[in-house]
Amino acid sequence: FATKDLMLPCLSKQLLGMDCPGCGIQRSLWLLFQGQFLAAFKMYPAIYPILGLFAFLLLDQFYRIKYANTISIVLMITSVVMILANFVYKLF
Repeated sequence: FATKDLMLPCLSKQLLGMDCPGCGIQRSLWLLFQGQFLAAFKMYPAIYPILGLFAFLLLDQFYRIKYANTISIVLMITSVVMILANFVYKLF
């Protein structure tokens, strides 16, 4: 079976015919697992801030990090801004 068989379909794309803000994240993760880092970024630019946020939150569970709350907020805002910028870019 192909990897596309394992990926979840986008309900927004199926019903409305347009990408949602999360469209591309599964394919981007798959490209990362294949070692295609630039292609993963081109597919979904917010992949790196999102992964950085999850890695930081996981690390923060095991180690006491000074200013962890501020760092988390900055990573969250960066992720949201990149997700929305990518979504708007795809619209036009």
